[in-house]
Amino acid sequence: MQVRRLDHVNIQTTQVKSMVAWYSDTLGLRSGPRPDFPFPGAWLYAGDDPVIHLVGHDGDPAVGSEAKLKLEHFALTATGRADFEAKLSDASVPHQRFTLDEIGVVQFHLCDPDGNRVHIDFEA
Repeated sequence: MQVRRLDHVNIQTTQVKSMVAWYSDTLGLRSGPRPDFPFPGAWLYAGDDPVIHLVGHDGDPAVGSEAKLKLEHFALTATGRADFEAKLSDASVPHQRFTLDEIGVVQFHLCDPDGNRVHIDFEA
């Protein structure tokens, strides 16, 4: 496996519309296509790449304060999927595998030793 780049940042928020407006107005990102996930949100694009994934949720708008980190996960795009999957299995690393046919991606979700969520994304 060879990591090529950071893919996107996923941010939980109670203010999807305001966040879309801010990222559009402040950073020049644009809203674009997003798979039909079972939760609200938006994807913001830099050129052709969705670099910010917003996930809407109900609840405490203070998510992101000192009490709770806003960053839900980070993702890396990689090559060598078969070798990586074998490595996870051989080392008994807990993970979940998802195929997102809509966007041609196979994702592996796992956690680092501190519990930070990491996705490793491969072309399907």
